[in-house]
Amino acid sequence: MQHNFDPLVIRDKSLIPVVQGGMGVGISASRLSSAVARENGIGTIASIDLRHLHDDLLAESKINPSEEKYTELNKIALDREIQKAKADSEGKGLIAVNVMKAVKDHAAYVRQACESGADAIVMGAGLPLDLPEMTEGFHKDVALFPILSESRGINIVLKRWMKKGILPDAVVIEHPGHAAGHLGSNTIEGLYDSKFEFKRVIEETLEVFKNLGLESEKIPLIVAGGMANFEKVTTALKNWGANAVQIGTAFAVTEECDAHENFKKTLAGAETEQVVEFMSVAGLPARGVRTKFLDSYIKREAKLQSVAKADPRRCTQGMNCLTSCGLRDGLAKAGQFCIDIQLSAAFRGEVDKGLFFRGKDPLPFGHAIRNVKETIQYLLNGTMPVLAK
Repeated sequence: MQHNFDPLVIRDKSLIPVVQGGMGVGISASRLSSAVARENGIGTIASIDLRHLHDDLLAESKINPSEEKYTELNKIALDREIQKAKADSEGKGLIAVNVMKAVKDHAAYVRQACESGADAIVMGAGLPLDLPEMTEGFHKDVALFPILSESRGINIVLKRWMKKGILPDAVVIEHPGHAAGHLGSNTIEGLYDSKFEFKRVIEETLEVFKNLGLESEKIPLIVAGGMANFEKVTTALKNWGANAVQIGTAFAVTEECDAHENFKKTLAGAETEQVVEFMSVAGLPARGVRTKFLDSYIKREAKLQSVAKADPRRCTQGMNCLTSCGLRDGLAKAGQFCIDIQLSAAFRGEVDKGLFFRGKDPLPFGHAIRNVKETIQYLLNGTMPVLAK
């Protein structure tokens, strides 16, 4: 695809400067990630609970369910999705796997992704300080991308990784004031702190590189959050010094997205005032569409938090998917709902029941659902497809 930007170079492979963000449960799997990779971008599979894409694994998980069984079935699902994505990408682009540090079995999913042939591991939702240890034995073949939101965290991760003789292949800088899903701030009030502004973070990060003697390494910086706009892409890549953009919601509403059509319509049809912030059960702020479920939850949140109590029986599925869960562990400042139940309902298109993560900013094609190729054409060239009236 022709464009006027410098390529994103990862381990000597020249790519378009577009990364598709990881979106779970089941939103970005083999179909979406391979479509992005075929355009020579980085397509990303979200590792969390991919069994929802496989009827046989869902059925198996209902027979004598246990935490260990869920993990093993999800590892099988992850392997299937990586293998299919690699085959369908036709040798183009890269296939990455996003693993949330907040997920209890994150290390197991990282190892499975490496063993299954993922080209890169992307990790956020917590400082990925030990990602080099988790990928031991695969450093030659698997690129590592930490997701962070400000220069202080980048500095901490770099210093820790350098002690292991490892450097990131790229750093994803995510702005919590714009991104979807779990956000890199301790509080909702802190989402719009000036320390997260992209231009500032890039400048400070380049100074960190200089102080650590890493200027010559030319570690790519990828900005994420509110970037699905050609003018913003141009500013980031031409003026700020970013090397690529990461896009989530705009790819979630493409024809190739792995989720139900109702999921795409809910995200594409949401007006600005319908996109709200709230506290997730993972103890992080989150952003999504104020659907019937989320509206009801937000209205009851304070009451639910006031009666929070630690009780393992509150994990009704027995998955214990998160290391720290507000509902199960009785954390009064965190969310009080089962995130897997709500996200999987959204994946299935259950509009009234689901939790629909969405970025804050307008989408390129308004309420229209288009394909991956058209989306990338717009991001890199500003070319708008003919939209139905």
